[in-house]
Amino acid sequence: QKSRGGMNGRMAADLGELLVPYMPTIRVPKTGDRVFKSECAFSYDSPESEGGLYVCMNTFLGFGREHVERHYRKTGQSVYMHLKRHPRHMLRERHHSLFYDLELNRDFNGDEYDCEDEAKLVIFPDHFEIPLPNIEELPALVTIACDAVLNAASAYKKQEPDSWDEEIQVSKHARSLRQQDNGVRIPPSGWKCQKCEMKENLWLNLSDGAVLCGKWFFDGSGGNGHALDHFKDTNFPLAVKLDNLTLDIADIYSFDEEEAVLDPQISEHLQHFGIDIIPIQRVHNTNGMRPRVSEWEVIQESGMKLKAVYGSGFTGIKNLGNSCYLGTIMQVLFSIPEFQRAYVGNLQRIYDYSPLDPSTDFSTQMAKLGHGLLSGLYSKPPMKSELIEQVMKEEYKPKGISLKMFKALVSNGHPEFSSNRQQDAQKFFLHLINLVERNCVGLENPNNAFRYLVEERVQCCQTQKVRYTQKVDYLMQLPAPIEAASNREELIAYEAKRNEAEENMRAPPEPVRARIPFTACLQAFTEPENVPDFWSSELQAKSAGPFLHFELNMTLTCFSTDLSIDMPDFLDLSRLRGTGLQAGEQELPDLTPPIVLPEDTRAPEIDESAAMQLAEMGFPLEACRKAIYYTGNMGPEMAFNWIIAHMEEPDFAEPLALPTFMEPGPSVASSGLAATPLDNHPPEESIAILTSMGFPRRHTVQALKATNNNLERALDWIFTHTEREEEEEETSDALSDMADTTEPNDSDASGPQIKDGPGRYELFAFISHIGASTMSGHYVCHIKKEGRWVIFNDHKVCLSERPPKDLGYIYFYRRLSSS
Repeated sequence: QKSRGGMNGRMAADLGELLVPYMPTIRVPKTGDRVFKSECAFSYDSPESEGGLYVCMNTFLGFGREHVERHYRKTGQSVYMHLKRHPRHMLRERHHSLFYDLELNRDFNGDEYDCEDEAKLVIFPDHFEIPLPNIEELPALVTIACDAVLNAASAYKKQEPDSWDEEIQVSKHARSLRQQDNGVRIPPSGWKCQKCEMKENLWLNLSDGAVLCGKWFFDGSGGNGHALDHFKDTNFPLAVKLDNLTLDIADIYSFDEEEAVLDPQISEHLQHFGIDIIPIQRVHNTNGMRPRVSEWEVIQESGMKLKAVYGSGFTGIKNLGNSCYLGTIMQVLFSIPEFQRAYVGNLQRIYDYSPLDPSTDFSTQMAKLGHGLLSGLYSKPPMKSELIEQVMKEEYKPKGISLKMFKALVSNGHPEFSSNRQQDAQKFFLHLINLVERNCVGLENPNNAFRYLVEERVQCCQTQKVRYTQKVDYLMQLPAPIEAASNREELIAYEAKRNEAEENMRAPPEPVRARIPFTACLQAFTEPENVPDFWSSELQAKSAGPFLHFELNMTLTCFSTDLSIDMPDFLDLSRLRGTGLQAGEQELPDLTPPIVLPEDTRAPEIDESAAMQLAEMGFPLEACRKAIYYTGNMGPEMAFNWIIAHMEEPDFAEPLALPTFMEPGPSVASSGLAATPLDNHPPEESIAILTSMGFPRRHTVQALKATNNNLERALDWIFTHTEREEEEEETSDALSDMADTTEPNDSDASGPQIKDGPGRYELFAFISHIGASTMSGHYVCHIKKEGRWVIFNDHKVCLSERPPKDLGYIYFYRRLSSS
C-alpha cells in the first residue's frame, strides 16, 4: 500500500507539474458565462458525435474534432475538456450521467437505449489526456473548474430578459382567483370583442368571462386594447388568449403582474365558463375555426408511406419547439446557388477570419448552417443492424441538426423571434434578408437573387401628368380577390351557415376553402388604386382622384397566400416589366407638399400625469412632455422609448416647439444637399414609433421620406435598405456635387444590384402553413431537387408523392435562362 500510495503521489505531482504552465488559462465559469457543451461553434458536432466535443477551459466554447485545432492555433489555448457520450443498449442498471443539463438529441435515451458519458482533459498540441474525475491527482483549481463546466447550465438557458426560452412563472393570482357566477358561457366559436367587434387577438378574462381584444402592435395588427381597459376598470387580473387555446398551449397574461404567466388550474377556470379544452381544440385549432383535418394530412402528406432520403441537401432541421418557421426558410435559402456559394463556397475563408467567439458572428453561423445542410454529414441512413428493424417498423427517427446557436444569434434583441412562440415565416424571411444585407461585407451578396425593382406610376387625374419612382423589394405579395373564386356560390352558402351558427352559439360548419385562379390574383395586383388626399405638385393642391399603379422588373420572388390557388409551375411575367416614362406622357413637377398645421392652434393635449411619471425617473420635464406629445399620448412606456432614442439631441430638454406653415418647394431629390431641413420632414410621432422599435433616428427619417410618411411602407423600406447602403448613396451624391474634384458618379455601383433578364420563371420551392394564423400552427416546405419534389417536415426528409402546390403560403420561383 505504501508503494501504491507513493506511486499515486508521484502521478499527482507529475500532473500538477504538467498543468502548471497552463493554470493561468484555466477559468472557473462565472455567473453570466455561457458554457457550450452541446454544440460545436463551427459544426453540428456534439458529445454524441464520433469525435466528441472539446470545450475550451478558458472561453467555454465547444469545438468538434475537425475544428479544435483551429481554435488552438488562433488563441494558443491548450487545455480542453473532451466530452463523449456512448449510446448503448438499455442495461438493468442505469449509468450515472456526467454531463449534467446537457441538451442533446435524445433518440438513444428512450426505452431501448442508455448512454455512458466519458469526460477527460486534453492538453494541446500533444493531445495528452487526463481522465475525469480525477480529484486526488489534479490541482484544486482545475478540479473546481472541471466540476463547474460539467454542472453548468446549457448556454441557452440563461434567464435573461430577452432569452428565447425564458421560463414563465405561475401567477400569484392563479390559486386564489375568484370567478363570478354570472351565468356567462363562452361558445365554441364565433368570438368577437364585446366593445369593437374584432374577431382576432381575443382574450377571455378569467374573472368575469369578458371577451375583449388585445393591444395594438406596430405592424398594424393586434387590437384596440379593450382587454387592458377592462382590467383598469375592474382589477380582474388574468386573461387567456382564445385564438390559440389548445391542449398544449394556453397563453395566459397577468395584467397586474404585467407578464405572461402560468395557471395550473386553467382547465377548471375555463370550465367555469363552459369551456372544455378538448372540444375547443377540435373545433377551433388556433383562430376560432375548425382545423381542416385534411389540410394537416395533405400538407404533411401524412397519409402516405414516404421514402426517406439521405445525404447532401437532404438534412432535416430539428424543431426546437415552434421553430419550424425558421427551419423552412433556411432549407429553402440553402437550396439557392447564390446562398450556397456565398457561405458554403467561402467556408474556409469565413472560418479562418471568424472572431474569437464564432457563436456571435453571423457569417460564421450561416456558413456552419449551410455546410450542415449540404455536407451530408448529418443525414446518414441507419447502418446499425439493431436500427434496421426500427426502420422497417417505421420507428427510426433521423436526428437532423439543431439550430439553437443560430436561432439565439439571429433572434438576439428581436421581440418576436427571440421568444419560443411560433412566428410568421414571411416576417422572418425579411428579417434574415436584412441580416444578410448588413453582414455581407467582403462577400458575394446572395440577396441579389431576390432583389428586384418595383416601378410605381402615379397619375394626377385632373392634369393627367404622371410621376415614376422605383424602389427595391425582395418579395411580391399578391392579393387574393375572393370575388374571383370559382366556387363563389359554395362560399356564400357556407358564410350563411357560419353566421347562423354564430347567432345560435353552435359549432361552425365545415370550412369551405376559396379556390381562386392564379391569373385573377395577378390581375388584381396590377389594377390601379385610388390614392385619397393625393397632393398634386402640378396643382399644388390635393387632387380629386389620382391612381397608383405598380409594374415590375423582377428577379426571383415569393408569394403569400392562405387560400387554394393553383400556382403554375412556370410563370411568364414579361408583361409586368416596368417601362418608365412613355411617349406623350408629361411628368409632374418634382415638388413636395407643404407642411400645414391644423387650424386649431390651441396648446397640444399632453397627459401631464404621464409626463410627471417620467420626470420622476430623472428626465427633464420638458423632454417628458415632448415624449408624450410625439408618441400620441400612448402612455409612459412608449414615451420612455422616445426619450431613450432622443436624449442625445441638443434640444432634448427644450420646450415643445411645433413647426410652422411652409410653402411648397423643390424636393430633396432635386435640390441636392442644399435642401431645406424641414423640407418633407416626417411627423415626429411617426419617427418616434419607429425609433422606439430600435431603428436609428436618421434611418427612420430617410425611410419615412422615401415612402411619403407611410408607417407600414417605411418599416418595409427599413428592412430592405441598410444604413450602409444609404451612407454609400449619400456619399456618392455628395461626390457628384463636387464635380471639379471627383470623377462622374456611378450610382449603379454604389446602389443595390439588380439582376435583369427574361420574365419567365419556374417554381422550385414553396412553404406551406397549417393553421388559421401565421403566428401559430406548423410550417412545412417542399423543394424541387434533381427533378423530384422533396418534403422537409422538421427533421424528416422524404420524397414527396403529392406536393400540395395549391396550399402554399410562400412560393419561390427562379428565373429561366433565355435559352
